[in-house]
Amino acid sequence: MKKLNIKTLTISAVLLATTALSSSVFAGGLKYEVSITNLTKSIQFTPIMVAAHKSKVSLFELGQPASAELGRVAEGGDTSGVAAMFDGYHDQVQSVGGLLNGGETATLTFDSLSRHTKFTIASMLLPTNDAFIAGQSLSLKKRQRTQTFYLRTYDAGTETNSETCATIPGPVCGGEPFSPNDEGEGYVYIHSGIHGIGDLSASTYTWNDPVLKVTITRMH
Repeated sequence: MKKLNIKTLTISAVLLATTALSSSVFAGGLKYEVSITNLTKSIQFTPIMVAAHKSKVSLFELGQPASAELGRVAEGGDTSGVAAMFDGYHDQVQSVGGLLNGGETATLTFDSLSRHTKFTIASMLLPTNDAFIAGQSLSLKKRQRTQTFYLRTYDAGTETNSETCATIPGPVCGGEPFSPNDEGEGYVYIHSGIHGIGDLSASTYTWNDPVLKVTITRMH
């Protein structure tokens, strides 16, 4: 009769249990919380898009022309084109409901994600011609459960900064969201704020970077 090796059986049992636990965690995925705070006094953010994804994604490059999708975000707060970029099997896209006013915080929760999940964030600043924020492929450092990121403002370069209400959408101005006949500066650069050259008061609506605080927390 063949003798059973108790040590081998014990190791095998531990390996099976570990594999089963790993499979369970992978199947259920991890839960993340993304908390977003408007750090400005008078600027509003259009409904902020947050995408959770596995592959690294780049929405823009400084000094290069903005994509048509990014131009839609910067001029009118339309994130549908950018959201369509995240169509992978494990990708998830959510948006903050409504405008985010100064000092307000919004929190989104994502389920069934991997440990290596990245987050991309995009929104337009109101009232501006084509100012936007974009956090690209933000992720937690190894062994960290929570991390805070501070986002600055960029100019899409797709519309001239006239600061006239006729070309600025939203509750302050109520103008047109897009200017197809205005090619702007032609490249993405760091925004310098409101200067009071049109209908907007610089003392009321200009800002200093950073304008948005983003805290990502892995819940389990």
